Amino acid sequence: MSQHDLVLLGIAVVVFLALVVAIARFRLHPFPALVIGALVLGLWAGAPAAQVLASFGKGFGDTLANVGMLLALGAMFGELLASSGGAERVSSSLLSFGGPRMVPWTMCAVSMILGLPLFFEAGVVLMMPIVLNVGARLAKDSGGLKGNPYLLAGLPVFAGLSIVHALVPPHPGPMVAISALNADLGHTLVLGLLMCIPIAVVAGPLFTLWIAPKASAAPPVDLVGRLTRKDDQYRAPSLTVTIFTILFPILLMLGKMAADLSLPVGHPVRLLFAFIGNPIVALLLAVLLAMFTFGFFIGKDTRVVGKLLGDALPPISAIMLIIGAGGALKQMLIDVQLGAVIAHASQMVMLSPILLGWFIAVIMRLATGSATVAIVTASGLMAATVTADPHLNPSLLALAIGAGSLFFSHINDAGFWLVKEYMGMNLPNMFKTWSVLETIIAVMGLVLALGLSLVT
Repeated sequence: MSQHDLVLLGIAVVVFLALVVAIARFRLHPFPALVIGALVLGLWAGAPAAQVLASFGKGFGDTLANVGMLLALGAMFGELLASSGGAERVSSSLLSFGGPRMVPWTMCAVSMILGLPLFFEAGVVLMMPIVLNVGARLAKDSGGLKGNPYLLAGLPVFAGLSIVHALVPPHPGPMVAISALNADLGHTLVLGLLMCIPIAVVAGPLFTLWIAPKASAAPPVDLVGRLTRKDDQYRAPSLTVTIFTILFPILLMLGKMAADLSLPVGHPVRLLFAFIGNPIVALLLAVLLAMFTFGFFIGKDTRVVGKLLGDALPPISAIMLIIGAGGALKQMLIDVQLGAVIAHASQMVMLSPILLGWFIAVIMRLATGSATVAIVTASGLMAATVTADPHLNPSLLALAIGAGSLFFSHINDAGFWLVKEYMGMNLPNMFKTWSVLETIIAVMGLVLALGLSLVT
């Protein structure tokens, strides 16, 4: 590595450490801390001021254009769901299945099924009303479960959503790796689903049951209050109507998945589902449906429904700003070419192809905070290896890279801040819960990929 490369790495490390100290030790609010960190990183790395501002704007804007829209629409959907009593109905049904002791297992299984067509952020937004309702109920009656009730309900959900997002095509990450490595889609899908089960058991319920008594979470009181209340002056929707409304955006995204896999490019049905199956459009349509099923059909007039939609946004404004600033920091890391420096250095390491692909994804994830950048970089660098080694299983390499792209999510990952703000955790608790959870998924994915490479 050149002296410039070492200096760039040193700058990134110093900025990361300064951010952690500022937020955790001196209690600086994450939003200004991340804004300052991103700008200082760009200027210190030698980028022109105009480029620094452009990178910041791109990262902030791109993040809010996607995650921000999902959060806003998800908050509206959650507000309608909670005020109707639908979230309470679903949480009661989940708790009745095996009682409180089965909650970590049930929540993980439900999130994996619902997460098959969903982006991670969309899955979190849709599941949070249920997570907070179940957590509030566990706080009153844990059924013998030990630990923070919101962690017991939430961590298995985050694990399930992360696992399918990283390992199961046609999620974007696995599809990028499959394309770059010329892996077989069907073979990768089967192996990915096979790997998901043991990873989910360990990273979801087992890890949750171990860490929940050792960590704490306190979701914002106003958010919990909004998403766990029920307006008793209106009749609650039936469980069937509630579940259908929750599943509606998921069905639209499943339709897009099926159309992409079964119909040729340009087919009218595929074009239709490409639009209505887009996560933002699907969630917008779900909000429109919820206005009827959780609003007009149970006796609420337009004034009440409109007020509910408006009241949903203020509680998430800080969350959106923090996530946008996290996206700006991630973009700054990419634009100062830190990823290229690390990718070049990783190629000089002599490892087995599966381990090397995973290692490159891990380093890129730690450096840039982007799972997508990690997968694109690692897949591109390993593509030539697949051609040169006829004995290498490209599907397992793709899955190992996908697993590595989750390794130790931290402050440069917008998803880190999404989970942190929803769950109301400080940085130390985030590192020992969310970051470790993601690392378990990454390491188990590597171990299983290496193990399967011996028998496939």
